[in-house]
Amino acid sequence: MTAHKGKFNASALRGSNFSAADLTGSSFKASDVVEAIFDSVNLTDCNFYTSDLTNASFKKAILVRTEFSTSELSGAKFIDVKLVDVKLTMIELGKTVFENCTFSGVDFKYCDLRGLSLDGLTFIGVKFDKSTLNEVSFKGATLRNVSFVPAFALTNKYYRAIKTIHFDGATMDKLTYASLKGMGADLSKVTVI
Repeated sequence: MTAHKGKFNASALRGSNFSAADLTGSSFKASDVVEAIFDSVNLTDCNFYTSDLTNASFKKAILVRTEFSTSELSGAKFIDVKLVDVKLTMIELGKTVFENCTFSGVDFKYCDLRGLSLDGLTFIGVKFDKSTLNEVSFKGATLRNVSFVPAFALTNKYYRAIKTIHFDGATMDKLTYASLKGMGADLSKVTVI
């Protein structure tokens, strides 16, 4: 199925199966896409705004310049996905699943990542912009040119949150390492590349 620049606005698409479709440039605004299947779907330049994507599946989906804004992603599964220049804005991601994913140029803005496991994943040029990061796990992850921007001036609250992030076994470049070290992160079990 091909539906370039499709308008799925205010649509009831619960449980829909879009597997292997090309939805380039489509928009899903205020839509019910609970348990929808986007496996192997081309979602380049798509926009998901205030849509409910609870338990949706994005296995091997193509996510390039895709935007998720103020949408529900609880239980959504991103498996074997390369996220390129994706923007995630004002989303609670603590119950979202990311497995075998690569994040390149991704911007997490005002997102709540509390308790999220990002173990073993790759992050290149990623920005955690004003996002909540308490108890996030980056165990065994690779971080290159990753920035952590606080919501306000560096406060004790932000320093305490950074100290709760788990980086055991992670590898990172010198710049990312220096930035996190300066904010008080525990990097004792990190390898610098």
